[in-house]
Amino acid sequence: MILFNINDPTTSLEWILFMAKKYQKMFLDGTILTLKIAIIGTLLGFVLGYAIGIIQDVKISKGDFFLKKIILRIVKAVAAVYVEVFRDTPMIVQAMVIYYGLRTAGIEMTTYFAGILITVLNTGAYMAETVRAGIGSIELGQREGAWAMGMSPMKTMIYVVLPQAVRNILPEMCNTFSTNLKMTSVLNVIAVQELFMAAKTVGGIYYKYFEAYLVIAVIYFVLCFIFNRIFKLVEKKLQGTKDYALAVEYMDNQ
Repeated sequence: MILFNINDPTTSLEWILFMAKKYQKMFLDGTILTLKIAIIGTLLGFVLGYAIGIIQDVKISKGDFFLKKIILRIVKAVAAVYVEVFRDTPMIVQAMVIYYGLRTAGIEMTTYFAGILITVLNTGAYMAETVRAGIGSIELGQREGAWAMGMSPMKTMIYVVLPQAVRNILPEMCNTFSTNLKMTSVLNVIAVQELFMAAKTVGGIYYKYFEAYLVIAVIYFVLCFIFNRIFKLVEKKLQGTKDYALAVEYMDNQ
């Protein structure tokens, strides 16, 4: 008994199955491109956000040279403007302005590269504030202890502060990746052939947009569900075991 006739679809479910089967390569290519942009954009955006976060955390002391103060103020001002602009404007608008703005200026780039660039810049702005908060969560006493041991501020940041800050920031980085995985859909406005663009193209062939978007809704859900479970396992692993006793408690019991 044939339950669904996907060769001559009439119902919405039959159309969904028909599209998923006939255009599976298009949906697969869109999924792969979506993953590439999300992964590369998140990782590079994390690096950019780290750099901006460290710049924002740098303190200008009275004993610094005049030229150093000027350079630091300019760099910090540029970083602050960058963060505010990209946090206070929608990613879809950023995509249009950056891609078509650069083309107007005579700078040509592929839509794939533009998609990664936009994702990196957007992610970097949000991660910068997260990094700054993560650095601020580390007790000042640890820095002072490192300085007392003769470590420079830069070495203190690299070897003492950042390793601990990464652990505090990682959950937000995972959430950012999940967000980027879904936000890549806005890149269809600059013709990036990601997952949403694939559904838009397939739906336009038969004027069955509802069914086409349901196909990618399932794909997005499966991707986010899998990655969220992986991230939870990673976070649980980083928390370490809880079956331990503090040295103070052990001494009190002796």
